[in-house]
Amino acid sequence: MGREDQIIQERLRKLKELIARGINPYPNKYDKKQNCLECSKSKIGSKVKTAGRLITKRDLGKIIFCVLKDESGKIQLVFQEGETPKKEKDFFKKYLDSGDFVGIQGKIIKTKTGEISILVEKLELLSKAILPLPEKFHGIADEEEKLRKRYLDILMNDETKEIFIKKSKFWNVIRNFLLEKGFTEVETPVLENSAGGAAATPFKTHHNALDIDVFLRISMGELWQKKLMVAGYEKTFEIGRQFRNEGIDMEHLQDYTQMEFYWAYANYEDGMKLVEEMYKKIAKEVFETLKFETNGYKIDLGKKWEKYDFEQTIKKFTGIDIYKADKKEIMKKLKEFKMDFDPDVDKWRLVDLLWKYCRKKISGPGFLTGQPIELSPLAKRNSEDKRKVEQFQVIIAGTEIGNGYSELNDALDQEQRFQEQMKLKEKGDKESMEHDKSFVEALKYGMPPTCGFGVSERLFSYLMDKPIRECVIFPLMKPGEEK
Repeated sequence: MGREDQIIQERLRKLKELIARGINPYPNKYDKKQNCLECSKSKIGSKVKTAGRLITKRDLGKIIFCVLKDESGKIQLVFQEGETPKKEKDFFKKYLDSGDFVGIQGKIIKTKTGEISILVEKLELLSKAILPLPEKFHGIADEEEKLRKRYLDILMNDETKEIFIKKSKFWNVIRNFLLEKGFTEVETPVLENSAGGAAATPFKTHHNALDIDVFLRISMGELWQKKLMVAGYEKTFEIGRQFRNEGIDMEHLQDYTQMEFYWAYANYEDGMKLVEEMYKKIAKEVFETLKFETNGYKIDLGKKWEKYDFEQTIKKFTGIDIYKADKKEIMKKLKEFKMDFDPDVDKWRLVDLLWKYCRKKISGPGFLTGQPIELSPLAKRNSEDKRKVEQFQVIIAGTEIGNGYSELNDALDQEQRFQEQMKLKEKGDKESMEHDKSFVEALKYGMPPTCGFGVSERLFSYLMDKPIRECVIFPLMKPGEEK
């Protein structure tokens, strides 16, 4: 029997003995009056009543020191012979271990070393832990195990805990920013008859009650929110989970949180101004700075945001004229750059790969504009160059972190583009959009000029300078062996 097994057996013995004594090791409530932080700021001599998890303990005989931790922080507990009732001190020594949740009543004291502590007067067991806490969670070499047991990572690592406090603030800043601008928050379906609103591979499932195949959404209600523009709303947004059955890497996951807004009577130029303002607000309120080092780049969101033309940028870094070059020429260039590609996809998918090569050379912040219409089936054509659309993508640290455009509201043009997308799908392009006939029908009733924009939690991970999976509180993992 290993050391950990011995510890578990000893804890199970204590648990059994507690129950035999008529002591409930898992009561259903405790009247907690102060958290640990509030206790640490209380006046010396004041009475407190708190609760939390025992993290460490040192038994020096006549005096016992231990650390109590809750969501607010930590505070030291002191069991002092002659001050703490013998009954409470003996119970602590006999039955309690690190990891147990306890309720504490006592008074605030300052120890000889000057540490604010609680002199324990009354103790109550709130939850008996069976498994011991990791002694050195930072020392676990297997990063997969940290993600799999994220609850332990958060418990033992304050830095990890802080990530998700910041992430909560991140989404709340976005939400409050849009609400203050007069946007209405909406909820649109997660299950859809057709996967629309983006070029991506959907998850497919079956709806038993309706006996139909459905898709998990690949966009944050893009087509639904534009139907709301038809309905008469002028500013809407949604924050929620969306799903794309694609690869995992530093920037991508299969399920993640996205925000999309739609703004009637505005165009992509209006969108760029609003997005720049929003990103700066996020940086200031969540991170308290406009300057970041991320992905090997130094970024200053406070400086002038540049504009990068899609056609000219690719020509600058590759020498390729995307409108004159044929598919073979583009494939040759991709091979030169040692980039993987599917030779069966159409020319414009390959052009998009060229852009992905180029974007790594741009630190930003700025906006990519002038995208070819073939890559943006839902965007409005540029009035000055019909080959292009009125689209913008936020470029920060060599990647795209946000995408928006003047929405296509010409129903006949939209229908034709959907038909072109279906031809590509028939040829094997899994990311081509479905022909959403109900959306086309809605457009035929008329939709005002509209700007749409979406950004995912990738923005948060980039500003944190961490892989996106590390910024997800419980990322999807392959099943592992559990105790």
